[in-house]
Amino acid sequence: MFKTYYGPMLKAFAALEPQKQAVLHDDLVNLVARFNAAQDGTMVVPSEYLEVVITKK
Repeated sequence: MFKTYYGPMLKAFAALEPQKQAVLHDDLVNLVARFNAAQDGTMVVPSEYLEVVITKK
């Protein structure tokens, strides 16, 4: 999904020749598998984010 629809990932794959695309794909799949906390075939990967809201007075 990210490879097809997420801009930065789409651009990264588009910039590589097919053999290197396969290497990147495998690296990403292995990275997700390493951090996947789910045990039922789904994907649960912990993540953090920071949300900042600025108001002008």
